[in-house]
Amino acid sequence: MRGQQTCQFQDQTIPAGLKTWLYAPGSLTQQLTDLAGGQFQVQPLRESFQRLSFEDAKWLGMPHQHTSWVRESYLYGCEEQPWVQAKSIFPILSLQKKARLFKHIGKKPIGRFLFQRTNPACERRVILLPEGWTRQSCYTWHGCKFIVQESFLPSFEQFLHSSFQQQRG
Repeated sequence: MRGQQTCQFQDQTIPAGLKTWLYAPGSLTQQLTDLAGGQFQVQPLRESFQRLSFEDAKWLGMPHQHTSWVRESYLYGCEEQPWVQAKSIFPILSLQKKARLFKHIGKKPIGRFLFQRTNPACERRVILLPEGWTRQSCYTWHGCKFIVQESFLPSFEQFLHSSFQQQRG
């Protein structure tokens, strides 16, 4: 990702409670909604056209100079602090196809559309960014390729830890 440092890590450095979330298949929207007792909210931060980073272009199999539409948002569960910082990268070619609907969903979660009656192909990588442990997923959905990046924020790790403590005590 442009301007972001990734860190090399070994699996055992990922906090145990977070590992399941980083590698979980399916809709993170649904998983967070379930964890939060039915509560879930998307707060869009920025939406803009940007050039693909070299790394993302390579992963998507597209030219580096290709333009994409990028949506950044916070995902909230049942607390005041956001749990996840999300970034979705849609190459222009995908927006000319069925994925064009993602450009106009506002505060609706991408997962509600992405996993509705479909199970898209997904390649995933897990990295450590300054925001926190992050999963990057490259989806192929109805012939469209795009990247969804989800960084689990410290507030989410704290929620998991306190929930685990309550279950034990």
